[in-house]
Amino acid sequence: MRIHIATDHAGLEFSTQLQHHLAAQGHEVVDHGPIDYDPLDDYPAFCVRAAQGVVADQAAGVPALGVVFGGSGNGEQIAANKVAGIRAALVWSIATAELAREHNDANVIAIGARQHTFEEAVTFIDRFVATPFSHDERHVRRIGQIAAFEADGSLLPDPRADEAAPDVLAADDSSFDPEAG
Repeated sequence: MRIHIATDHAGLEFSTQLQHHLAAQGHEVVDHGPIDYDPLDDYPAFCVRAAQGVVADQAAGVPALGVVFGGSGNGEQIAANKVAGIRAALVWSIATAELAREHNDANVIAIGARQHTFEEAVTFIDRFVATPFSHDERHVRRIGQIAAFEADGSLLPDPRADEAAPDVLAADDSSFDPEAG
């Protein structure tokens, strides 16, 4: 499996350790940066390039996934998700790593390098890489809807479109019970 990785300064040490770990497992690692520690670097270009690498490899029939990380993983996930064809998931546990692949066919995960020890993060990454997509019809259908929106902005019809919206401001206040959960 080819694994594309990217980070920012917050994950640079983590990146080096991860590259050794993944290579020892037989994966081909493609590092999209950064090369040197710069506390003012910006992660978007690194993460977008990693995501582009995943998409290009998958389109060419090369099995590939991506791992992006930074302080929290949030911005890195957002950047990766700007690349058409990427389904990047923020992962913070073994369960979220597994579900990202099983249910969402995620092809990139984002991890907060300041949120987890290296050992924890590696367990998430290993589970993500090892978990196949379930191909359950409901998950395939939902991923198709996301892809359609990404391609042309199409959505399923809004089931509320034919209903008159309730006027909540005109509602009789006497029916409001603040203690009725």
